[in-house]
Amino acid sequence: MTDGSAGRFEYLDLAPPQASILDDVIAGLSRPQKTLHAKFFYDEKGSALFEAICDLPEYYPTRAEIGIMRRHVAEMATALGPDVLLIEYGSGSGTKTHILIDALQPAVYAPIDISGGALKVFSAGLAGTNPGLPISAICADYTQPIKLPDLTHIPYRRKVVYFPGSTIGNFTSAEMLDFLAVACELVGEGGAMLVGVDLKKDPALLHAAYNDAKGVTAAFNLNLLARINRELGADFSLTGFWHYAFYNASLGRIEMHLVSRRAQAVTVAGRTFAFHEGESIHTEISCKYEVAEFQALARQSGFTPLRVWVDQARLFSVHLLSVEL
Repeated sequence: MTDGSAGRFEYLDLAPPQASILDDVIAGLSRPQKTLHAKFFYDEKGSALFEAICDLPEYYPTRAEIGIMRRHVAEMATALGPDVLLIEYGSGSGTKTHILIDALQPAVYAPIDISGGALKVFSAGLAGTNPGLPISAICADYTQPIKLPDLTHIPYRRKVVYFPGSTIGNFTSAEMLDFLAVACELVGEGGAMLVGVDLKKDPALLHAAYNDAKGVTAAFNLNLLARINRELGADFSLTGFWHYAFYNASLGRIEMHLVSRRAQAVTVAGRTFAFHEGESIHTEISCKYEVAEFQALARQSGFTPLRVWVDQARLFSVHLLSVEL
């Protein structure tokens, strides 16, 4: 058991080792189109910057999804039923999680997040307000298969994965099929998944959401380089790159890049990478879907779509998927 600032909870550290992060970074920077994986955004500062993004007036997904959850959470809880092992991918600050837990009253809650500091703070706060709820917090990369701790001492009826936000859009369609297939296997027959999916919309709204006037998203993107400098001994110049985000209509997705302002060389763990002026590092995609488009992908991965809830402006959707017995 681990003491938190407000309550007690179990904490399991399965965070990837630094060697694994270094391997991913080196591999990404060695590609013709240099890339850095979006999962590395979320160190302590990156997690705080993302929470600030969620409060920005241009960033509609959080408000739209919270509205959906508040309006329809009773229906969701009824559909999921009692005595649930609730597994959450990427708990973050947990605003939507509190809404679901209050209505669902799960038998046990297992949040999984790659940012250990943010996970501990959130879990401690939740334990303080829900002292009767068993919490088993897991610091891990949820994009990889995860073996859950033994929770058989707590009786539960079914496993449910909760994946809020539009994070599912950070995968290509092929990657998402693999990810959903792993989630399908994790929850097993009779299990379910509740997942937030951003919808296709006016590109002007998307552009504004990822290029906010205060520059918070730009700071979030550039913090990725600061983290690599700090943790891997790199020498990226934070003033040598600028944030660039645009909507790729042909692929139905936002793309985020860090663009080199000049010809330069960067060293990471003794490896040197050359950049020409205007060359970019691709840091994130955020795919947008029509409801039927996402449901078709869910079916291919082994899930059966049961319900979908959308906000009145049709900006965002929350899908309930199940695994047939």
